[in-house]
Amino acid sequence: MESASAVLGGLQPNYLLTPSRNHSSSSSILRPFSAHHSSLSPSLKLQKQLPLACYQPVPPSPIRRCATLSDTLRTETSEIADIEWDNLGFGFLPTDYMYVMKCAQGGSFSDGELQRFGNIELNPSAGVLNYGQGLFEGMKAYRKQDGKILLFRPEENASRMRLGAERMCMPSPTVEQFVEAVKATVLANKRWVPPPGKGSLYIRPLLMGSGAVLGLAPAPEYTFLIYVSPVGNYFKEGVAPINLIVEHELHRATPGGTGGVKTIGNYAAVLKAQSAAKAKGYSDVLYLDCVHKKYLEEVSSCNIFVVKGDVISTPAIKGTILPGITRKSIIDVARSQGFQVEERAVDVDELLEADEVFCTGTAVVVSPVGSITYMDKRVSYGESGFGAVSQKLYSVLTRLQMGLIEDKMDWTVELNPAKAY
Repeated sequence: MESASAVLGGLQPNYLLTPSRNHSSSSSILRPFSAHHSSLSPSLKLQKQLPLACYQPVPPSPIRRCATLSDTLRTETSEIADIEWDNLGFGFLPTDYMYVMKCAQGGSFSDGELQRFGNIELNPSAGVLNYGQGLFEGMKAYRKQDGKILLFRPEENASRMRLGAERMCMPSPTVEQFVEAVKATVLANKRWVPPPGKGSLYIRPLLMGSGAVLGLAPAPEYTFLIYVSPVGNYFKEGVAPINLIVEHELHRATPGGTGGVKTIGNYAAVLKAQSAAKAKGYSDVLYLDCVHKKYLEEVSSCNIFVVKGDVISTPAIKGTILPGITRKSIIDVARSQGFQVEERAVDVDELLEADEVFCTGTAVVVSPVGSITYMDKRVSYGESGFGAVSQKLYSVLTRLQMGLIEDKMDWTVELNPAKAY
C-alpha cells in the first residue's frame, strides 16, 4: 500500500496548497503539517503562499466547498465533498488542486508543484494553440469501502504518454514522475473521490507545448498538468446498451498519422461525425479504416470488440488505433476467463453475424452495444442489457478496479488518504 505521507509529507508550516476560491484568505491557509512526516519527493513541491491577486478568477460553483483541508481525518463524512453523488454524470466539476510541472525543449521535467485549481495563462503563440502540440491521458481513482483509494495501472498511462510525446516531438515526465504526480493530485483532492459505488475520480494528465513559437517548430517550453473531476457514467444510457452508426466517408486516422497516440487533434477530428450521429439519435460513431473502408477501427473514444461464440475479436493495433489500457486489460481478463481473443483485421460484415458487440475505454469501462447501423441496415444484439460475455468481463474488471476482489494481476495502486496530512 502506498503511504500518502510519502507523497505529501515533509512540509513546513507557512506552506499552503492554496485557498478555496469561495472563502476568504483569513480562513484558507492549511494547518501546519506535523513534524514526523517523511521528506518530500524531489519531483514534488508545494507552492509557497502567494497573493491571491495572482490567480485567475473562476466563476462561482454551485458546489459547497470546505475552507481548508484538515491535518487529521475527522470523519468520513467531513472528508467527502457535499454534492449529489447519486446524480453524478460525466461532466466537469471543478475540484481543489491541480499539479503543474514545466520543462524547456531538450531538458528534463523536475520540481512539480500542486496549485489551486484555476485558469492557466498561455501565450497566444503557444505551440499547443497554434500547432496542436499536445497530448492527454485519462485515468480513474476509486474509493474502497475502507476509505482507501485505488488507482488502476497508472504506469501504463505514463508509458503511453511517453510514446506519444516521442511522436509529437515533446519531452515527457518519466514514468515515476508521472505516477507520483498522479498520486499527489488524487490525495490533494481526496474529498472529491466518490463514495464506493457512486462513481470515480476522473484524472486528466495533460502535456502541452506551452512556449511561444510562430514558425512551425517544436515549442521551446512544455507544461505537464493534471486536474481531476468526479464522474459517473460516460454515456447517458449508463450501462444500458448504446446504439452506434458506422461512418464510411469520414475517417478518424490514417496510416503513418497520429491515430495510435493520444494527441488532442485526434478528438477534434471526430466531432463532426459524432455530432451528426447524435443529432440522429445514435450514441456514437464506429469508424472504418481509410484504405479499404471495410475494416473496423474504433469508436470516437473507445475500442471495439466483437463476440462470436467463445471467440472475442478486436482490431489489431497497427498505428491507426489507440492502444487502450482498458482494451489491454479486458484482453488479459478474457483470456484468464478461458475465452479465445483474436487481435486482427475485423471486417465490418462480421457485425452482421456477431453474438455481442461491446466497447472499452477508461471513461466507459465496458459498454454493451445494443445496435449498429451500417448503410441504412440496423443490426441488434439485444437491447435489454449486457450480453453474457461482456457482463462477465465487466464484472471482473470493475470489481478489480474497485478493490472488491483480489488483484491477482497486480494492476492496482492503493493510496491511504488518512495519512495524507
